[in-house]
Amino acid sequence: MKILNALTSIALCCTMETFAANPDAKYADYPSYAGEDLELTVDNSGTRWRLWSPAAEAVRLTIYPTGSNTKAERTIDMTRSDNGTWVASSPEKLYGKYYTFSVKQDGKWLKETPGVWAKAVGLNGERAAIIDFSETNPEGWAQDRGPAIAHINDAVIYEMHHRDFSEHPSSGIANKGKFLALTEPSTVNSTGEATGIDHLKELGVTHVHILPSYDYNSVDEANLQANQYNWGYDPLNYNAPEGSYSTNPSDPSARVREMKEMVKSLHDNGIGVIMDVVYNHTADNDDSNFSLTSPGYYYRHRNDGSYSDASGCGNETASDRQQMRDFIINSVKYWAKEYHIDGFRFDLMAIHDIETMNQVAAALKEINPDIFVYGEGWTAGDSPLPVERRALKENVAKMPQIAVFSDDIRDAIKGHYTDAADRGFATGKPGLEETVKIGIVAATDHPQVDYSKGNNSKFPYAAAPTQIINYVSCHDDLMLTDKLRKSMPDATDAERQRAARLAQTIVLTSQGTPFIFAGEEIFRDKKGVHNSYKSPDSINAIDWTLKHANAEQMAYYKELIKLRKEHPAFRMTTTEDVAKHIKFDKTEPGLISYSITDNANGDAWKEIKLIFNGSEEQREVKIPRGNWTIIAEDGRINASGLGTTKGGKLTVAPTSALILAKEK
Repeated sequence: MKILNALTSIALCCTMETFAANPDAKYADYPSYAGEDLELTVDNSGTRWRLWSPAAEAVRLTIYPTGSNTKAERTIDMTRSDNGTWVASSPEKLYGKYYTFSVKQDGKWLKETPGVWAKAVGLNGERAAIIDFSETNPEGWAQDRGPAIAHINDAVIYEMHHRDFSEHPSSGIANKGKFLALTEPSTVNSTGEATGIDHLKELGVTHVHILPSYDYNSVDEANLQANQYNWGYDPLNYNAPEGSYSTNPSDPSARVREMKEMVKSLHDNGIGVIMDVVYNHTADNDDSNFSLTSPGYYYRHRNDGSYSDASGCGNETASDRQQMRDFIINSVKYWAKEYHIDGFRFDLMAIHDIETMNQVAAALKEINPDIFVYGEGWTAGDSPLPVERRALKENVAKMPQIAVFSDDIRDAIKGHYTDAADRGFATGKPGLEETVKIGIVAATDHPQVDYSKGNNSKFPYAAAPTQIINYVSCHDDLMLTDKLRKSMPDATDAERQRAARLAQTIVLTSQGTPFIFAGEEIFRDKKGVHNSYKSPDSINAIDWTLKHANAEQMAYYKELIKLRKEHPAFRMTTTEDVAKHIKFDKTEPGLISYSITDNANGDAWKEIKLIFNGSEEQREVKIPRGNWTIIAEDGRINASGLGTTKGGKLTVAPTSALILAKEK
């Protein structure tokens, strides 16, 4: 007995030391539940609930008549069931009712929560709602489909925020700041130019990337007249639409129906919908729905027990734990099935583990082969998750169906994001040519690209060009117009627009998938605010009168997008093809010149010659003799041609692209 007691003491001591060194170790023993009936099921047998809370001592379910500010109708004690779940049921179909869960753990009753799987919620997401989802489907929903694309790099992505896009008085849109704004046809600004969904069609983008549209924390849905603004990167209820984007936040069905109407409208107009998802952190720590149902489990912690914070927002979730992994996978599957979402953009994706992201992509492809997934291949801070397991940019080759943003091309073209005054290749800074070339070949292995000279990356990290998202600007940091004004303080806006055209020409003609930020095509700004996540509409809303003032800029973007869509040479799908068909020329600083040869990727053009002059002086280049069509020259572009040339010595205007094409 003494020996046994001694061994027990040693084992207990070791276990306690393990927990002290790793406070998350205890969660490894939690059972997981893989059934599809978590949270709520309503069918002919009535209404049933199932909540996963393995460490709970007791769980109560409370039924309410409304979504807020009313007393409970009844409380039901839930019963412990399989794999850490608790269950309750009612023989009636309780449509129109609301509910919350309360969990008792460590002798304490926690605050009420709608649970982590609430798919419909009342005002401010405080109570889950019981609705009939079949009644939220727009007419023709069963036949609704997004655009078919063979590969992600056939997409041209347009990132937008609901309020930014429609809130300004000049938008001509009735449902300003709402899902329904994208269902209104024939809206125009004061001078008659198209806005809203007709603008998207005119521009030619294939997909809109909508900033977070699930129910988030920071906007008081009961006080919308206060005009609160937020990007929505503060998740509350991951599987229900945001109430402030609906015409009636207190009606749970309205949120669902109107978001579906938005999706269908975009689909009917040939435009896909990408949803920005933020599974890496929650708005609250101890008071989040995750913490109120299973305290501690869904998050990573430091050795002292405090929340780890790779998100920079106070916490980080633990995708490597089975129940959290299942939650992420089943959540995106739900959005794909119920709302017909065509793609997902993962915020701070590197907080998640590689295995989870691969399972996400595989599960979505089973639903719809055209769905694609991309994300930020970095974190905002350190994480307990080992670097080799993180869904980092550098690890994207381990995730064949995932794409990552290229900070290489972003910072090289316009200047580093951390320094407003820093210039890039397109604004006259020499020495960045090799990093731009990394972007041109989509970070794949190319014999003429010297990765040792790359600013952000020192090796070809992408296994295929389909794994790279190319961009110079997004909602984060200074958008392109503001960056150009900060880094080119003595220039005119006309000169800055030339730089913007060159920058986007590089993006739209590079291998990989192009991504632009809403309003850049009309030279919209955000008054120099780099982090406008809660700035007012006066900062964030797109002024649609700019479409008239900057009509030439809009025309350039439109023609550039048309060029890309018409020519598969810009959309190669394998590293081997990129290495075979792209030939770089030797050039001087401030100049990049290359050819896409031999009818690349089945293109009708035998050769495309692209010369980018980032300097403020004109440059002379030698072009092989032949019958060339001039596609872009001196800040102008036409996908069908601006004229012809026989080659020889040609002049490339300052801050511009020269693009030539040859059919034979």
